[in-house]
Amino acid sequence: MTDTIRDVADIDTPHALEPDRRRRSLWRPALTLVLKIVLALVFGLPLVFMIVSSFKPDAQIFHDLDGIQAFLPVGDLGFQNYLGVFDRVPFAQFLFNSILISMLTVGLGLIVNSLAAFSLSRMRIPGGRIALGVILATLIVPFEVMALPLLWEVNQLPYFDGTQIVQGWLDTYTVQIVPFIANAFSIFLFYQYFDSIPKELDEAARVDGAGWFRIYRSIIMPLAGPAVATVAILTFLPAWNQYLWPLMVTQSEAVRPAMVGIDYFKQLNTSWGQIMAYATIITVPVLALFVAFQRSFVNSIASQGLKG
Repeated sequence: MTDTIRDVADIDTPHALEPDRRRRSLWRPALTLVLKIVLALVFGLPLVFMIVSSFKPDAQIFHDLDGIQAFLPVGDLGFQNYLGVFDRVPFAQFLFNSILISMLTVGLGLIVNSLAAFSLSRMRIPGGRIALGVILATLIVPFEVMALPLLWEVNQLPYFDGTQIVQGWLDTYTVQIVPFIANAFSIFLFYQYFDSIPKELDEAARVDGAGWFRIYRSIIMPLAGPAVATVAILTFLPAWNQYLWPLMVTQSEAVRPAMVGIDYFKQLNTSWGQIMAYATIITVPVLALFVAFQRSFVNSIASQGLKG
């Protein structure tokens, strides 16, 4: 009886559980690696197909769809599709328009949204909580619902074209920038971060004679680097990828962004190779920029979550 009890005790000792723990410690990294590979293939293969197809003529693109060669740079490769892009559309103008619109939207958005969040978070404004709730409520409304009313509204506003005041903002840079400067999600991110900064800093600055704008400029914003980085990236991507709204409000090539330019390749004779080349040109630079600043982006998101 004593031997039996001793055997049972030996089984329950930590030494008997070590093989199981070792097996688990070996399986977990393997499963994690497999999961990462699967996710990389799911998200990466479409990009690989786009880039590889941009060097192939249309006939070979369709011929290679039946096998793995669709993702490999094999066959009749060349730069004809890229040369066709510059021959078919004013790409330099489209690229300049996208850069200008995106940068102005990000820059002005950082100022406006941070000021709005600062006033709601740091200043004791009557009805501030209600105002924040109304702002956040707009997040549940899809842009497609507001597109037509917004189109009618901007068409009624006065606009100075350099020589005279005319009615309507259509076919201008203004109509592609101003409606997207104020953003409810950006205000919420700034509000969440500002609210985590100790308010004793404001009180000390007020005692020294600083006004609210001085507190915002000299104390709050220098401490809000992660929030600024997060808002800047999350504002830039939608501004760069904007398609529906520019398609509705622009007509001339002088103000159209790069995303709308892809429609030119769907007219008359559709060239899928040129479409892939055009998509590669406007995607790869942004992808490279994101990869270059990936660490800063991840750190800013993590810091934002911890601050919230």
